[in-house]
Amino acid sequence: MFFRTARKPPEDSSTTLAAAADTPAATPAPVPEPPFRPGFEPLPAAAEANADFTWRKRIHERLLDTIDLRRRDLNRMSDDELRAETTALVREIIAAEAALPGGLDREQLCSEVLDEAIGLGPLETLLTDESVSEIMVNRFDQIFVERGGRIAPHPTTFTSDRAVLGVIERIVAPLGRRIDESSPMVDARLRDGSRVNAIIPPLALKGPTLTIRKFARRALEVADLVRMGSLSHEMAAFLRTCVEQRRNIVVSGGTGSGKTTFLNLLSNFIPDGERIITIEDAAELRLRHSHLVSLEARPSNLEGRGAISIRDLVRNALRMRPDRIVVGECRGGEALDMLQAMNTGHEGSMTTLHANSPRDALARLETLVLMAGMDLPLAAIREQIASAVDIIVQQTRFACGARRLTSITELTGMEGGRIQLQELFRFERRTADSPTADPSGGHFTGCDAVPGFYDELRRQGVALDLHLFDRKRS
Repeated sequence: MFFRTARKPPEDSSTTLAAAADTPAATPAPVPEPPFRPGFEPLPAAAEANADFTWRKRIHERLLDTIDLRRRDLNRMSDDELRAETTALVREIIAAEAALPGGLDREQLCSEVLDEAIGLGPLETLLTDESVSEIMVNRFDQIFVERGGRIAPHPTTFTSDRAVLGVIERIVAPLGRRIDESSPMVDARLRDGSRVNAIIPPLALKGPTLTIRKFARRALEVADLVRMGSLSHEMAAFLRTCVEQRRNIVVSGGTGSGKTTFLNLLSNFIPDGERIITIEDAAELRLRHSHLVSLEARPSNLEGRGAISIRDLVRNALRMRPDRIVVGECRGGEALDMLQAMNTGHEGSMTTLHANSPRDALARLETLVLMAGMDLPLAAIREQIASAVDIIVQQTRFACGARRLTSITELTGMEGGRIQLQELFRFERRTADSPTADPSGGHFTGCDAVPGFYDELRRQGVALDLHLFDRKRS
């Protein structure tokens, strides 16, 4: 693809991991066939699959050995030169294999070996498949994909742990990241912005593990989410007003619930011309603004130095004259800096955090602020949260795979040492005895409550539709 091929590692302590993880047998065991699920092609016959796998593995290993024997310095080649040289070597090796079965497609075999040697192997086709939203490599011969919110096994595999390690190295090396026995976890991204997490032995017991969260080539619009049933027109109209009128918003939800996607959509409601600074661990947000600065945290180097955390970036962003700060996710002490920014002239800022309900989100914020190391009383922390955060948007991923905005809640102040919440919108699920096949079936409704800040907007002459909050009967 666009990185250097993974050459056969030398026998030293830093590379024994790959060698130990990959001890190929003469004939690899066939991969068990997963149950057929709608939308997925069934696996080929066991004999054909095993033959294809065996020859792909053999040709790939001979390619790596040939490169080592010829002592070619592939790192000095351009991408085109690398592909041309590798293609010629693969064709030469295939032509020399007298025992290659006549029924095997040599062109396909050559393409698959090339993908694994200089690209991303069987992930190449999955990355171009727009129906796939997530790719999960549990081990070299076990790949799962998510389509439409549902996870199912995929028939293609890598040939060995060594091949998976090569792919991981080709992803992280251009970003200045590293992964080895001393640093066996890494977060990275692909050129298209897809988020990558990799973890290798000794932490991953079954071999190198890779997870890729893909992003759609076309950025979603609010109309797309309304059409998909993720929120209602009324919710979308209210949230647009919140963003345009500079309310501070926290998007809360579980893993994979769509928080980052929704944060991206909300950020695109920000009027053009305002100076926006985005801060993320691994850059994922794709905002369409003319005055945008994107910052990304940095891990430590080989000596354990040089790490730049999200908290460092939030502090620095305050010196960059931002109109709004958008933090991809608060997961530590940066929550305190974010709250202080929201309270000191950076209204309209946004972030996400992991929580299962708006009330849980407040408790999580309190915990994150305590992680900043400041010896603050709980009452002071709650006052800070109540004055900084205006709206909590709750995202939920249901067991059926559907992702929906299940609550929009306003923070109305403090009473008796407790932050007061007022729900404005909710997703009401149907009762268990309702005749619906969709376990997430239900409807969106207002809660007959008008947000407190609407009085201020009305005095400013902002046109408002109070019927958005009317309760709807199912």
